[in-house]
Amino acid sequence: MTPTVIPIGTVRAGRTDPQDSDHWGDVESTILVDERFGDRCLTGLDEFSHVEVVYFFHQLAERDDYRQPLRPRGRADLPEVGVFCDRGPRRPNRIGCTICEVVSAHGRQLRVRGLDAVDGTPVLDIKPVMRQFVPSHIRQPAWVDSLMKDYFASQPP
Repeated sequence: MTPTVIPIGTVRAGRTDPQDSDHWGDVESTILVDERFGDRCLTGLDEFSHVEVVYFFHQLAERDDYRQPLRPRGRADLPEVGVFCDRGPRRPNRIGCTICEVVSAHGRQLRVRGLDAVDGTPVLDIKPVMRQFVPSHIRQPAWVDSLMKDYFASQPP
């Protein structure tokens, strides 16, 4: 069986370059949900502070070979890690997911802050974030802090 996935909507954002990979914290985007879901598909979503957006990295190809560990973003100061230890866009099936803040939800338009997806990105699903699904204690290696220090930071002046 081969899964078939049909996008439920599209990201509309000011950022268009998938290589511009830091400073997503203040970025506001609109997800325009497909009309097949009707104008009430987001009803109740504005009561949640955050949503998890699942999307497709449509502008970058998968890697040719996943067997060898690589350094995240090619940075020599970071350790080599396997494909499932990195959240980069060149991954199997090119699926991304990000928890982002709900700014507003009206009709078929969901406005979010902190979504790290460029304009035109196909959205596969939107799920409300419920605290029962978010672990209270996260463990991660120290190198992740170095990698992510500017990822959700505000854009420098």
